[in-house]
Amino acid sequence: MSLRARIQGALPVTAPLVLNPLMARMVEGAGFPAGYLGGGASGYAKVALEANLNLTEMCQAALDIRAVSALPLILDGACGYGDPMHMHRTIGMAEAAGFAAIEIEDQLVPKRAHHHVGIEHMIPIELMAAKVREAVAARRSADFLIVGRTNAMRASNLDDALRRGEAYRAAGADLVLLSMAHRPEQLRTIAERLSGPLMYLAGRGGLAGSGLTLKELGALGYKIVADPSSQLLAAFAAWKKVYAELAQDFGAGQAKVDWSPVEHEMLRVIDIERLLAVERATVE
Repeated sequence: MSLRARIQGALPVTAPLVLNPLMARMVEGAGFPAGYLGGGASGYAKVALEANLNLTEMCQAALDIRAVSALPLILDGACGYGDPMHMHRTIGMAEAAGFAAIEIEDQLVPKRAHHHVGIEHMIPIELMAAKVREAVAARRSADFLIVGRTNAMRASNLDDALRRGEAYRAAGADLVLLSMAHRPEQLRTIAERLSGPLMYLAGRGGLAGSGLTLKELGALGYKIVADPSSQLLAAFAAWKKVYAELAQDFGAGQAKVDWSPVEHEMLRVIDIERLLAVERATVE
């Protein structure tokens, strides 16, 4: 089932962060209907920030994931990697890599690191609307979704963000995303003014502490709810703990942890038995 078909349901499509094939397999195994290849998290993982990423490496990540997983992927396409003309290659590459959707935001190109400390560099509303129009014109599959995102909530105010959202919808965006809106009253105002379909980038921990349920968000017209960072932060905390423990005499004197159950579970996710069966039938 295509992502476009999935968003027709009453509940929003939930899309946790996916950065690699193993995470995609785990997301599938947990029963999620989609995954979100986040630019921010990808930049952190590469110790480069999203501002230094390019379209090719994001598409390569999708190819690696799609080689082992049928999970529909949403690409955090940053600023679309260019101006309106560039959208034709951006969309062509994203579709060819197997993405089901792309999210494009209204920041300056090239994107700046200051985005990560709360300073946004916005482009004119007319230029962003032109990007959306060209993205729509460039796509080959009607199932490919284009999300028009604005960061105006942080750069200016809610009214500005709503005006931008209206313009991006009029330009043809399938869904509109007003980033940095988290309070229930903000999400309700957005729904009342723009109506659906909408996308929501949840805070850390998904909807924990948001005051709204998936059912309530669905009733407001939110069709996709993504978590762009919780999984990487949890992994970072776990890695830091393990490295700190090993740094103390490389673990000598500490109680030995049996990682075998975790390894066996990981091998199950990788589906090693399927690969072993091929070898048994052919070369072993």
